[in-house]
Amino acid sequence: MNFAATRDEALKRLGEFVAVSGRYSRDRNHVVPGHTNVSRLSAAISRRLVTEWEVAQAPLSRYAASTVEKFTQEVYWRSYWKGWLSLRPQVWDEYREGVEEVEGAERIRAGQGPVAVMNHFARELRETGYLHNHARMWFAAYWIHIERLPWQLGAKFFEDHLLDFDPASNTLSWRWVAGWQTPGKTYLPRRGNLERYLHPDLLDDGGLERLENPSAWLPECPERPAVTRPDLPDDCRLEDGCVLWVHEGDLHPESSPLGSFRPSRVVVTGNGDDRSALQAAWLERALNDTVARMQQHYQVEVERAGSLPGWWSKNSDAAVVGLRPEVGPLRDSLRNLEGDFARLSLVVRPEDRFLRARARGGFFSFWKDLQKKLKAGAFPLAAAEGVGGIGS
Repeated sequence: MNFAATRDEALKRLGEFVAVSGRYSRDRNHVVPGHTNVSRLSAAISRRLVTEWEVAQAPLSRYAASTVEKFTQEVYWRSYWKGWLSLRPQVWDEYREGVEEVEGAERIRAGQGPVAVMNHFARELRETGYLHNHARMWFAAYWIHIERLPWQLGAKFFEDHLLDFDPASNTLSWRWVAGWQTPGKTYLPRRGNLERYLHPDLLDDGGLERLENPSAWLPECPERPAVTRPDLPDDCRLEDGCVLWVHEGDLHPESSPLGSFRPSRVVVTGNGDDRSALQAAWLERALNDTVARMQQHYQVEVERAGSLPGWWSKNSDAAVVGLRPEVGPLRDSLRNLEGDFARLSLVVRPEDRFLRARARGGFFSFWKDLQKKLKAGAFPLAAAEGVGGIGS
């Protein structure tokens, strides 16, 4: 599969999807060869080559909001998960600390288990860097409730291979399947569901009898995580002449409050080398595209670097401003900077701040609040409503 890795490619793919987006609600759960019934934009969205609000608004040029509401919801589920995890960063830390290799896991990751379709999904993930959302749910449920493997290790398998890996969506979706996100509520892999939604060319009944009457595996049911980071400071001061940091978590600063910023230079970074060959190749194209766009937009010197801590070790006197990384590996890497935070200003997009504040409860209360803004034409928010703050 060819996944858009530049902004122009992503916008082209978005335009192609708009033409068929009216059928999304009907077709989205079906897993078909080539995945032509979904947008295939998730990798570009996760790195913000295109923004969530661009993608959500595009179908409205052709269809009524009610016709494409399910697609709009799916786009903003990502924003909800990001906000939810940002309010509770300890959930990410607990996930990372809980990843521990166990016997039997490598056999399932290698596609050598007893259920043929799950073996196909494991190989597809490794070979393409992608799985349809429904296939992700089936595989996660099979991993946890049939093979009795820890959800944290399964989530790490996805993290290690997905081109569209998003720390919040991945971690919290695995928690949900396991019965941790909504305590006691699990998702089970049922044979009838696979037979209904999996294309005949992909359906292999080998081992499906194991999915006839699945039962949930609930070794423990943790308490609902508390909000531990309710606020982000609002004391960022943008001073022209600082170095602009553009990172792999948000590759479109032009659409943020930093779009009008006048940096002395720009540094564009990935986040080290801990990724699969497919992930590294896709990201390399995306970062190269970003370098070219930054040169055109800001008209200053643009430098590529492996990571911000590595770059800063050779540029220790620099004052740097960038968009705040979400909770995840990129944010974790900044912890190594320690005292250097005094010279690192992290700006929060107004849209992210608005959505984050509404992610304290469940998705549908979040969606209800957002719908009011969308229907009034008042979202995304204007940059003037707040630049953001310093903090990690």
